[in-house]
Formats: sequence, C-alpha cells, structure tokens
Amino acid sequence: MRLAPGAVVGWDMGAALALAQALGVNALIAAELLPEIEAVMVRKLNEQMASADRSGIKP
Repeated sequence: MRLAPGAVVGWDMGAALALAQALGVNALIAAELLPEIEAVMVRKLNEQMASADRSGIKP
C-alpha cells in the first residue's frame, strides 16, 4: 500500500501485478481491473479510519 499521514493513497501496482502474475492471472485483465478495485479499497479503508478516529478507536 501507498500511505500518507492518516490516509491510504493506493496500492503498489507493480507488486499487485507481480502477485497477479504469480497467481496465474492474465496480466492484461489484471491491469484493467486492479485500478477499479484499488479505488474502492482506498475509499473504504479511509472511511473506516475516519470512523475510527471519530469514535476514538486507536489503531
């Protein structure tokens, strides 16, 4: 993951594509789908972190 103070910014796409290749996933399909999956993951993780901050939960 790529991180900034207090937020998730994204994935290391090189590592994500290497993992896809190791799992036998077609590289073209992975390159097409990973950015969409990354965007949802980043949004949801940041929402969860914001919610935890508001409720006083420490990571």
